[in-house]
Parts: sequence; structure tokens; C-alpha cells
Amino acid sequence: MGSYSFASAQDSVRIFTFSDYADLIVKNHPVIKQSELIPADARTELMQARGMFDPKLASDFSRKEYKDREYYNHWENSLKIPTWPGIDLKAGFDRNTGPYINPQYRTPDAGLVYAGLSVPLAQGLLIDARRSTLRQARLLQDIAEADRRKLVIKIMYDAAKTYWDWYFAYQQFRFTSEGLDLAQVRFTAVKQRVEIGDLAPIDSVQAKITVQERQASYQEALMEFQNTRLGISNNLWTANNEPAELPENAIPGGVTLPEPTEEQLNNLLARANQQHPELIKFNFKLQQLDIERRFRQNQLLPVVNVSYNFIREPVNMGSYDAGWWMTNNYKVGAEVSFPLFLRKERGKLQQVRIKQQDLRFDQQQTQRTIATTVRQVFNQARSYQQQAEFQRLATENQAVLVRAEQQKFTIGESTLFLVNTQETKLIDMLIKTESLRTKYAKAWANSLYAAGSNPQ
Repeated sequence: MGSYSFASAQDSVRIFTFSDYADLIVKNHPVIKQSELIPADARTELMQARGMFDPKLASDFSRKEYKDREYYNHWENSLKIPTWPGIDLKAGFDRNTGPYINPQYRTPDAGLVYAGLSVPLAQGLLIDARRSTLRQARLLQDIAEADRRKLVIKIMYDAAKTYWDWYFAYQQFRFTSEGLDLAQVRFTAVKQRVEIGDLAPIDSVQAKITVQERQASYQEALMEFQNTRLGISNNLWTANNEPAELPENAIPGGVTLPEPTEEQLNNLLARANQQHPELIKFNFKLQQLDIERRFRQNQLLPVVNVSYNFIREPVNMGSYDAGWWMTNNYKVGAEVSFPLFLRKERGKLQQVRIKQQDLRFDQQQTQRTIATTVRQVFNQARSYQQQAEFQRLATENQAVLVRAEQQKFTIGESTLFLVNTQETKLIDMLIKTESLRTKYAKAWANSLYAAGSNPQ
């Protein structure tokens, strides 16, 4: 059949390819932009975890006076600096005076300055709560990125299905429009031949019925084409986040997809195993649980913390004492504790191990389900590609029959009924060929989606 008139004038139409469509979605679609909030939220979690290592400056002042008698003045200032190895650095200034101050807290009138550190020797030496939280928060960045990719891939897969629906609706509209044009031309010709007595009047009735049938098909195809255009426009946005409309003269591009070979299947399976967002998330979640497990194992150790602080009076302003820290004045401390049964600690450790085992089972099942799904949808794609090729060859043969029937009708060796029947069958076969190509395009997009790849 000839080309559809809407597409014949190349200067009046614009080919809107799937690549063009996908590029606009990636750049401007609000849900794609919304997906960027997922890693942004994870970055706030990381910032909060890093906050556990922020230096802390504190000051505490209290004074008591009763019935014109001063009891005490208590002023304590400290700067605490947590470090990654678990050692806390601490410095401060204390000034406690008054007749009723506890002697162990009394300081000279100028106060005392101190500097020292606190070191865990058992529990908390290799890992503690803040290091565990920070390491898990870092892995959360990768999990969030996998979630973002998963959302983007889903949007692009839905967009691909919408595009190929539009493609098929256009092809169906194109062929029904051509068929209607041919039927109208033939009706005019038959009517003229009836008027001169070359054909029986019933032939014009037959030609008119064909026109009416194809008008109905044309209206249905036009409605589908218009509705699928709206579906395409639903995914189009400007850079300013305003809805965009598909131009009236836009038509879809053709189907150009790779042949679904066994090598393609192996590539999809390998890609799914390496980069599928769900499998990536499992890997990072298992790493998070492993960090939690090491932290809980560390909690089984006794608490043994030692601290040491140099103490001396403040150095006068304008003077410098290079050996201020070389003094026999110090404050030392040690803390030792150990639960006798460790039921809480052992219970939490066992709980983490159960979560690890449960997640591994989910990982194995998900990995197998993904591989099976990839094979299933790939087999669909391969089947549709083969069907489309067989249908194309059959359609070419049907076109030969239509031309032959038309020639026979011209010389009076065939009937209008046979010509219309063969031509209608050809239109149906052309539409079916495009339907199979569309199904193939959708199945290929589904194969990429199942493998965790962007169907673009």
C-alpha cells in the first residue's frame, strides 16, 4: 500500500523518536527530579551520624547564697572532642570556691585548667555505637542510590510502553486512513462505471458499504491515536516544570531493536546479576548488618575505660610556660563493668544473626526470581520478533494478491467483492504486523527493565 498522506510531506511532520522522548523525560520529568530527593535524604542521615563526632563545648555555673551568707560558687567549663579510634580528648577549666564547697571539688581562687583523654581498652576499642552508625549511614548512600535508580527505571519502562502504544495507534490510524481513501476512490470509480452501464448497480452498493465500514474503523483508530498522544504528552514537561504538549505534526519513529540472540540473553542475565537495584540493595544491607554484628560482638567485652588529665592553675596572660604539662598534678580514673550473664548483649547479637540469615534467603530467592523473569520476557521478545518477521513476509505476499485481484477486476475477470475482501485482509495484516512489532518493542523494554537496566 502507498504511504499515508499525513506523513508524505516531510516538511510538515516531525519524527519524534523514542530517544527524543526518553531524553526529555530524563531532563524534565518531575518524578525523575523527585528521585533525586532519595539520596539527598540519605545524605542528611550521614550528616546526623557525623554529628556524633562533633566537638562539644559545655559550661555549667551555679551559686548559692542564703541569709547573706555565701555558700559556694561552682563554675565548670569543658571541651570534649570525640575521635575516630574511640579516644575522647577533653580539656576544661573549673573554678569552685566558697566556705561550704566539698573539699575534693575546691580549687584555687584562679581556678584549675586540665587537659587529658579517655581511652577504652576493651569494649569500644575497635568499634562503638557512633562508628557503627556512621559506617551504616555511609552504606545508606548506596542503598538510596539504588532506590533512585529503581524509580527512574520504572518511570522509563512505563514511558516506553506509552510510546509504543502511540506508535501502534499511529500505524493503525495510518493504514485505516489509507484504506478509507482507497475505498472512497474506488466507490467514485464504480459509481461512474455504473452510470455508463459498465457495472451492475449492486456494485456501487457494495463499494458504498466498504466505505462505511472503513469510516467506522477510521474513527476508532483516530480515537486511539488521539488518546495515546495524550498519554505521551502526560510525560512531557518543560525545564520550568510546566506541562508540555506533543506537537500536532509529531509522528513516532520506527522500531529499531537488536535481534534477541542467546548472547543478548547472557548479557542481560549478567547485567541483572551485577547492577539490578534490588540485588545491589541486598549487598549493602548485608554489609550494614555485618557492621551491626561486629558492634554487637564488641558489646560482649567488659567495659574498661581509663582516663588521665593534667591539672594546674591557669597560666598568666602574657607569660609562657613551655613545660606547663610537665607536672605532678593530675587526675586519673578507671571504669570497669561487666554483666554477669550478658543476656541482653547475647540476645541482640543473635537477633542480628537471624536478620542476616533472613536477608540472605530473600537475596537468593530474589536473585533467582529476577533471572527467571529475564528469561521469560526475553523468550516473549524473541517469539514476537519471529512472529513479526513471518507476518511481514505473509503481508508482502498478500500485497501481491491484492495487486493481482485489482488487475483482474480492471479487465473484468474478478468482482468488487473479491477486491474489497483481499484489500481489507491486507489492511488487517499490515496492522497485525505492526502490532507484533509493538509487542516485540514492549517485550524488549520489559527485558531491560527485568534486568534492572534503563529501557532507553
